[in-house]
Amino acid sequence: MIGYFVQGLALGFSASATPGPVMAYLISQSLRNGWRRTLLAAFAPLLSDSPIIALVLLILTHLPGWFLAGLKVAGGLFILYLAWGAYASFRQADDELAAALEPEAGRQSVLHAALMNLLNPNPYIFWGTVGGPILLEGWRLAPALGGAFLIGFYLVLIGGLILLVIVFGMLGQASPRVSRVLSGVSALVLLAFGGYLLASGVAALL
Repeated sequence: MIGYFVQGLALGFSASATPGPVMAYLISQSLRNGWRRTLLAAFAPLLSDSPIIALVLLILTHLPGWFLAGLKVAGGLFILYLAWGAYASFRQADDELAAALEPEAGRQSVLHAALMNLLNPNPYIFWGTVGGPILLEGWRLAPALGGAFLIGFYLVLIGGLILLVIVFGMLGQASPRVSRVLSGVSALVLLAFGGYLLASGVAALL
């Protein structure tokens, strides 16, 4: 159980520390409206990911085992691609953050943030190639293992987004150094986990 929980923690940290549309939205709203008015929006992934996970798992449960191993390989490659993107953000943190802080007109609710996530292809790709196979693998062994993965993932993801909202809300201004550090750490975590998932998928196929 600990293994699946740790995998959830690692992926949750990467998701919360990697720049994306939801993170940009939370940062801009925190700086604009303060952390108290923005805090609820940090829970948006809990709303938007539920239908995404259900749809993805419904499809995955009808696929043969070798296909899931192939998805692990694809997921590992995708995570390595994200690691490269995080590294690029680490090298260009100032430009990335400046783009993220462009004003957004009047969207300040958890429903708006959830809708943004639903319209973002990344969650579908993540749960279809990375999170879904791990969750399904654990669930088939024991439902508690799949639950441990989900708890670990959302514990760190939501916790990271809450911390982001509070920090930027209290600072009242963007900190390029914070964005740079998060991008650098995220790149390292993604690189390690992507390599592990790729090796695991190749071993399962062989």
